[in-house]
Amino acid sequence: MTLKEEVSMSVAELQRLTRSTSRIPQATPDNKAALAFLGPWVLGAAVLTLGPILASLYLAFTDYNLLQNANWIGLANFERMLTDTRLHQSLVVTFVYVLVGVPGQLLVALALALLLDRGLRGRALYRSAFYLPSLLGASVAIAVLWRLVFGGSGLVNAMLGVVGIHTTTSWIGSPDTALGTIILLHIWTFGSPMVIFLAGLRQIPVELYEAAATDGAGPWRRFRAITLPLLTPIIFFNLVLATINSFSSFTQAFIVSGGTGGPSDSLLFYTLYLYQEGFSSFRMGYASALAWLLVLIIGAFTAINFWLSKYWVHYEN
Repeated sequence: MTLKEEVSMSVAELQRLTRSTSRIPQATPDNKAALAFLGPWVLGAAVLTLGPILASLYLAFTDYNLLQNANWIGLANFERMLTDTRLHQSLVVTFVYVLVGVPGQLLVALALALLLDRGLRGRALYRSAFYLPSLLGASVAIAVLWRLVFGGSGLVNAMLGVVGIHTTTSWIGSPDTALGTIILLHIWTFGSPMVIFLAGLRQIPVELYEAAATDGAGPWRRFRAITLPLLTPIIFFNLVLATINSFSSFTQAFIVSGGTGGPSDSLLFYTLYLYQEGFSSFRMGYASALAWLLVLIIGAFTAINFWLSKYWVHYEN
């Protein structure tokens, strides 16, 4: 066989393989079953998620009040935001809640994760117990309990009386301390980030700590030079999730304040004000515009976190 014939046969074989691999695979019973199972989810996402999102985007430019047909008013809802003093108060309250509560929650979660990572006896039991507040923290029952604990005759004042500080002040009834109690409730729900921190700590090679100890590095130096840098991707992940969840907090402020945002609008969270506008005042068009402003705020904070992450988050590569 000549070289020309060998080349021709090779080209023909290559073309045959190309044609066989470029064919579109036929639908198989497994594919049909997968589509059948995915169908309800896709339908639900389109009808229950995408549909309301698009509807709210349209209503944000209308004067819809739940009782009459929506009339297009353009940017009037967004222009109203510039002079809405209660909206400005809700933004201040929410930003304080996020900027204080998120770091506090992550610090407590990291501290407890470091404690549990030291090989305590009964670690699984402690881990479950510490995770429990995350399951209950956003519930109505815990919010009601929190209201009782920080009330004028609640557990906090009773404990202060034991040490000689007698007061009947309602911590949730004072504008100066009401937001602080809700921030404490938020910090108390540290279970989810704690479990994630603990999983990250378990992935750090023990050899690094042994080598650092051999070189004379103490616990604090090992934490700064090994634990903290290798844990920054986990910190970043928890930071983004905690920020988003904090901006969308609603139940605690609603229950503790009785749905009013009081006292003196000190608990007027952004989501609570949005609820009041939409379902108490029936200004659903304005509430839809507020919802989209919240989307933009959360998106901006998330984008800032991602942009700043390149300066402090360290990956293996």
